[in-house]
Amino acid sequence: MSFDYTLIGKRIRKARENKGLTQEKLAEQLDVSNAYISKIERGRTPVNLERLSEICVVLEETPEYILGGTNSAANDFLRNEIIDMLEGCPPGKIKLIAQIVKHIIEYDGKQS
Repeated sequence: MSFDYTLIGKRIRKARENKGLTQEKLAEQLDVSNAYISKIERGRTPVNLERLSEICVVLEETPEYILGGTNSAANDFLRNEIIDMLEGCPPGKIKLIAQIVKHIIEYDGKQS
């Protein structure tokens, strides 16, 4: 199994921002450099399990969410995963996705 460290980094950044922490404050709490946190958040440096555990404790987030974007304790985990996937998409692609989603939502499943 391989991990997308760019997505992992985005989730860490999002959790850090939700906690109101700067990269500097997170680095200080973990006793690492600010550059290291920046590299993790940009997906440039893979994070090992021990460090991931420490990050999760500080950010009060689950490893399940950081690694996979899901958190079985949260009711909206799929909604959050979709939002994460849309982040950074160009406007044209978002418009196409919206059109597809609209058709899926409006589909009633009845065959004529």
